[in-house]
Amino acid sequence: MDSRKVGSFIMGKRKEAGWTQQQLADKLCVSFQAVSKWENGSAYPNIEILPDLAMALKVSVDEILEGKEKQETGLSYRSAGVDIAYTDTMKREMARHLETKDRRVLNGLGPFASLYDIHFPEIENPVLVLKSEEPGSKQKLAMEYGYTESICHDMVNHLVNDIVVMGARPLAVLDTIVCGNAEKDTISTLVKGIAEACKENECSLVGGETSIQPQVVEKGVYVLTSSIAGIVEKRGIVDGSAICPGDSILAVASNGLHTNGYSLVRLLMEKSPQVKLDKVEGMTFVEQIMKPHTPYYKALKDLLKEKTADGAPYMVHGMAHITGGGIAGNLCRIIPDGLSARIELGNIKLLPIFKYIKRNGKVSDGEMLSTFNCGVGFILVVPAKYRNTVIKHMRDFHDCYEIGEITEGTEKVEFYGQLDWI
Repeated sequence: MDSRKVGSFIMGKRKEAGWTQQQLADKLCVSFQAVSKWENGSAYPNIEILPDLAMALKVSVDEILEGKEKQETGLSYRSAGVDIAYTDTMKREMARHLETKDRRVLNGLGPFASLYDIHFPEIENPVLVLKSEEPGSKQKLAMEYGYTESICHDMVNHLVNDIVVMGARPLAVLDTIVCGNAEKDTISTLVKGIAEACKENECSLVGGETSIQPQVVEKGVYVLTSSIAGIVEKRGIVDGSAICPGDSILAVASNGLHTNGYSLVRLLMEKSPQVKLDKVEGMTFVEQIMKPHTPYYKALKDLLKEKTADGAPYMVHGMAHITGGGIAGNLCRIIPDGLSARIELGNIKLLPIFKYIKRNGKVSDGEMLSTFNCGVGFILVVPAKYRNTVIKHMRDFHDCYEIGEITEGTEKVEFYGQLDWI
């Protein structure tokens, strides 16, 4: 590289933008002396600052390094909106967040696919439990209101909850980020958030995909999705088949909406914009609805370790993660034919945020129950004799209480009584 040529190019582009050296320095969070040294050819911008400098000057990293604008007589990937040099810099940033102490992760960022060692000597018949998930329209609000990292916890916590209902232990997560243009800080925040959420759930982010699609997704829009792999001993799978009459139905509390019902909430915000600033339990409405999805794995893992002689968990007969469709739409998935889950609605501890939504949106009880978790984020079906033991254990992590029992019947889920909205 020719340092004077590079410096002259940077100076010319800075002047075209109408900035002083100090203004460019402030934008990049460096000293104006650093900018001066670049421009007089006595120093180069370091590799970490190059992508931000390129964005500020509205050129590519390659053009800065060559000290001239590329003469694009034909089509190029960059002219279509994708700068490979810039994305390579982002990948180096991502690699920091993918570092893990999990010895089962056999490679890092760079190979075509991720390698994970699934040799478990303590598991006689290992079964992989696989699931994909995305945080729905909540991610639109997250980007709009500055909850970029928080939405990553929503996504991973939701994923983990969906496999722990089968009795699985989470192992590895793969993420996908689709965007119209890749902003390094945003991508870094997203990957960092996903990696930290994985660590909190005792699993690893092992890789994934960042797909820049300027012709498909609008600039500034990010679409997230991810997949998880978990493992369970075949005899230890919890699928509801052990549920029998007399079992107790226990509610484990949510902290709010989790990741469901946001299309209705966004409609409420559109029709009544003032709700965004209203206070609910000392927090603004937006703060309340953006609380990250509650993770339940750490609270449940020790319960699942208690096994019968044939290897099945004896204190837990069934579990349901209460997501879209509410209690009825999710609990019905684990109730055996000929049995019914009898739910006493008056026992449900409704959270203030749901009372607020019902009141301000004039939402019916039926709509609330089918759209939201209404304060019940997770359900455990347990033998009645272990009810108090399980409740005591769960309360070390989350509020837990009885809301019903299993009876014989043809309706998978039956509601009795009324929700207490007072």
